[in-house]
Amino acid sequence: MAPAPWPHRRIEVLVFMTVFLDLVGFGIVIPLLPFYVQSMGGSELTVGVLLGSFSFTQLLATPLLGRFSDRYGRRPIILVSLAANAVAMGLFSLASYHHLLPLLFVSRILAGATSGNISACQAVLADVTPSENRAQAMGRLGAGIGLGLVLGPMIGGQLSQWGAWFPPLAAGALALLGAIGVLLAMPETHPNRATAAKPPSRLSVFHSSPRQRALRIMLLLYFFVFLSMTTLQVAFALLAQERLGWGAKEVGYVFALVGGLGLVIQGGLIGPLSKAVGEVRLLMLGTLVLCAGMLGVSVAAQPLALIASVFLLGTGLGLIQPLLGSLASQAANPSLLGLTLGLAQSSGGLARTLGPVASGALYKSLGASAPFTAGALIALGATLLGALLKREGLGRQRG
Repeated sequence: MAPAPWPHRRIEVLVFMTVFLDLVGFGIVIPLLPFYVQSMGGSELTVGVLLGSFSFTQLLATPLLGRFSDRYGRRPIILVSLAANAVAMGLFSLASYHHLLPLLFVSRILAGATSGNISACQAVLADVTPSENRAQAMGRLGAGIGLGLVLGPMIGGQLSQWGAWFPPLAAGALALLGAIGVLLAMPETHPNRATAAKPPSRLSVFHSSPRQRALRIMLLLYFFVFLSMTTLQVAFALLAQERLGWGAKEVGYVFALVGGLGLVIQGGLIGPLSKAVGEVRLLMLGTLVLCAGMLGVSVAAQPLALIASVFLLGTGLGLIQPLLGSLASQAANPSLLGLTLGLAQSSGGLARTLGPVASGALYKSLGASAPFTAGALIALGATLLGALLKREGLGRQRG
C-alpha cells in the first residue's frame, strides 16, 4: 500500500537530509586528501591506494549491507553507517594531527566497510516511489548529494586554515548529527522485513530479475561511470597544483562547482529532462558530456579553460547519477531492491577500488593529462553500453 502523502514527503525530506549531512562531510575531506597524503610523505600513487582501500572495503561490504536491509530494514543500516562514519572521521582527524599515514588508511577502510547509507537511502525511495516517478525521486536524493558537495569543499577549504585536523573532525560531527536525526525521526519503509527469509545470495538478484540482460548492462554502466569519475578525486587537485599553483581553497571551490551543478540538475531538471528525452537517451547524453569534460581537463593550461571543462564534467555527472539508480531499481525484483542496489553500488565500488590506483599510477608515470584522457575513453565506453541498454526498453521513454 502506498504511504499517505505527508509520510511520503517526510521520508523524502529525511532521506535528503541524511545524504546531505553525509556528503557535506565527504565533500569536506575528499578534495583535501591529496594534500593530506603529501604532508605525510606519500606520493600520487599513495593517494590512489588510499582511495582504493576505501572502495575495496566498500565493494565487499555494500552488497552485504543491502542484503541485510532487505531482511532487517533500511533504518538500522543507515544508522550503523552514519555512526561508523563519525568514528572513522574521528580517526582521520587524529591521523592528521599526528601525521600518521597508517591511521589515515585505517580510518578510510572503516569508512568504506560501513558506507551503506547511499544504497540504503536509494532503497528507501524505491520502497515508497512508483517506478514512473523514480528518476525524479532519485534526482531529489542526488540534489541532497549535490548540495552536500557544494558546501562541503567550501567548508573544508575554510576550516583547513584552523589546522589539518579540523575539517575531518567537523565531518565526523555532521555524520553523528545525521545518525541522531535518523534515530529520532526516520520510519522504516521496507514492508516485508518481519517475514523475510534467510538473506538471499547475490546470484538470486540475477535469477529473480525480470530484466536480467538489462541488469547486467546496468552493473557494467556503474563500473564504467565510477571508473571515470574516480579520476577527478585522485588527479584533479594534483593537476591544478602542478599547472596553476592552486591549493586547498581553490580546489575546494572547483569541487563545489561540480556539486552545485549536480544540485541544479538533480534537484530540478532531471525529472522534466527524463520525460522529454527519455531516461536512457539522457544517460547517453550525460556520458558524452562527461567524456568532453575529461578531455578538456586533460589539455587545459589556463584557469578559464579548466573551469569550463569542469563545468562540462559536472553537468555530465549530474545527469548520469540519478538515472543509474532509477534504471537499476527498475531492472530489479521488487523484493530484492536493497540487495540489487547494493550490488550496483558494489560494481561502482570495484571501479573505485581499481580506478584510484590506476589514476595515481598513470599520473606518476605519464603525467597529469594521462588519467583524464583515460577517463574520457572510459566515459565513451559507457555511452556504448547505454546504446545496448536502449534496446532493452528500460526506463521512461521520450514523451
